[in-house]
Amino acid sequence: MAFENVFSPIKIRGMEMKNRVIFPAMGTKMAGDDKMVTDQLINYHAARAIGGNGLNFTEVCSVYDKASPKTFLAISDDKYIPGLKRLTDAIHAGGAMAGVQLWLGGSAVLFGDPTSMVVTPSDFKVQDNYVIPGASKEVITEAIKAFGDAARRAVEAGFDALEFHAGHNYTPHSFLSKAFNKRTDEYGGSLENRARFLLECIRSIRANVPEDMPLFMRVDAFDDDLEDGLTIEDTIQFCKWAKEAGVDALDVSRGNFSSAAIKYEVPPVDLPRGFNVDNAARIKEETGMLTVAVGRINDPAQADEIIKSGKADMVVIGRAQLADPEFCNKSMNGKVEDIIRCVGCNQGCYDGFSSPEVPFITCLRNPALGREAEFTLNKTENPKKVLVVGGGVAGLQAAMELKDRGHNPILCEASSSLGGQFILAGAAPRKEEMKEAAISMGDIAKRKAVEIRLETPVTPEVIKEINPDEVIIATGAEPMKLRVPGADLPHVTNSHDILAGNSMVTGEVVVIGGGLVGLEVAEYLSGNVNKITVVEMLSEVAKDLGQLRKICVMESLYHEGIKTITDAKCTEIKEKSIVIEKDGELQELPCDSVVVAIGARSRDFTDLSNYCEDKNIPCHVIGDAVRARRALNCIEEAVNVAREI
Repeated sequence: MAFENVFSPIKIRGMEMKNRVIFPAMGTKMAGDDKMVTDQLINYHAARAIGGNGLNFTEVCSVYDKASPKTFLAISDDKYIPGLKRLTDAIHAGGAMAGVQLWLGGSAVLFGDPTSMVVTPSDFKVQDNYVIPGASKEVITEAIKAFGDAARRAVEAGFDALEFHAGHNYTPHSFLSKAFNKRTDEYGGSLENRARFLLECIRSIRANVPEDMPLFMRVDAFDDDLEDGLTIEDTIQFCKWAKEAGVDALDVSRGNFSSAAIKYEVPPVDLPRGFNVDNAARIKEETGMLTVAVGRINDPAQADEIIKSGKADMVVIGRAQLADPEFCNKSMNGKVEDIIRCVGCNQGCYDGFSSPEVPFITCLRNPALGREAEFTLNKTENPKKVLVVGGGVAGLQAAMELKDRGHNPILCEASSSLGGQFILAGAAPRKEEMKEAAISMGDIAKRKAVEIRLETPVTPEVIKEINPDEVIIATGAEPMKLRVPGADLPHVTNSHDILAGNSMVTGEVVVIGGGLVGLEVAEYLSGNVNKITVVEMLSEVAKDLGQLRKICVMESLYHEGIKTITDAKCTEIKEKSIVIEKDGELQELPCDSVVVAIGARSRDFTDLSNYCEDKNIPCHVIGDAVRARRALNCIEEAVNVAREI
């Protein structure tokens, strides 16, 4: 067996895990408005259990009925037990242990359900005229009892382990941290007093479960970006007290939703892999407790080394198992090259969770996420020859899906390599994993025996020669041209040519366009030119980035000294400057080079679609060939089309 350290068993009290991998609590929006377990949530967990995971934790599960928001799981009443039992049965049938994360959400419940009670240690100002009062002693007593009652229900529902959530700005963490806790009674002031509520909750939990049932606790290693926040020394001391109260294992996380530190909760590609492991190692050493390492652990070799080195006893592998539910099985069986890798884009998981328009989380790499039952492989009874035009990620995804279903795809790519704009995206700072994913995607397609023809621009003559039953056009997009005087001067280039290494710029550089690509080009050039200014027409830059990636990119711009000008339109490019219109006035910005990054436009494929129409060949258009969008949308579209053929 490969990676024998991370895939070795571990026993915690009476529970023995077959390996040391934990699928963690992550928000899904798959619970019903009634807070009940759904078939969708069961299928989601079962897929990861069948995929070889050791211990599945539910997402946050409300323990206190008054503070239990809609669309989140709840365990605050006996009526929830049957549904939770169906979930544990499915996880067990898949071969994993089942855990429930016991949660009291504090001010976080406002985001999902403003009718829920907010349990917070001190007065919490929501708006100038709206202040939520700190919890009364009566509420504190009820909440402590609620944790114990929830633990009893968890036992009845068949869970093997519990996790007490004491991090991420939720109620317990807010009591523990001086940044939020301003109380002057026995629940505030000293660290010992601030820990009192949490320790009473832990004792309440422990009093309602069997002696051999393990209790995990999620904690922040320390408080990032909070004045008067917890230090790692505070956390270590608290964990020692928690050990005495009955906690067995520490799930060492980071982050809070009251500051830019929210980026650590669902860390994007901008943060290094395993960025929090050393904190877990120190806490393990100084508390003597079993410890779980968390934070961008998405490679089996990385996970194995963490266990081998003794830095942690278990690892959380979360989004990597969203991207590929077979992550553990593939790793154990030595099929690492077949793993569909998480690229830390956050487009489907965090951004999808945060968007009210998105019904449940998804994944750029795995459109089947949340649709596991629907996406059972449906082999075709009528194999077809399908021409896929374009070898970017949409074309590759479509070709592989077709091959898996028993069709005969022929993929033609005009250039000499596969991956398309994903390869370009991987040239930007901190995004090497996207380039690696695109290369891996091409390699997997080849191992699936997809017929691939590089350096083969598709023309009507090529379609005639191949004579396909159906055609999928995935020709992607190309940079939009700036239509102003001087746009064709020799010192003007575009973002694609910069990232591809086809163009060089020097001196003072102006980047026209402050969306994702423009900002990444600015970062890419930083340090190699004298000065960079980004000009954006809209009122803010990075408008097309998700929240957490935006935090990281904006921090980088600040540290690199990259200037941004918003509400500004380029009206002319001169030999040594550009002219912008801002606030109704014309201004000149001196520069030596100009990079245009104003977006992309679909490539013209009318000759191909017209030929298909003339010859009655069914023709499907997917990805950026429809219109330039996020890779998440393009890949999902590719799968949907390939499943319909």
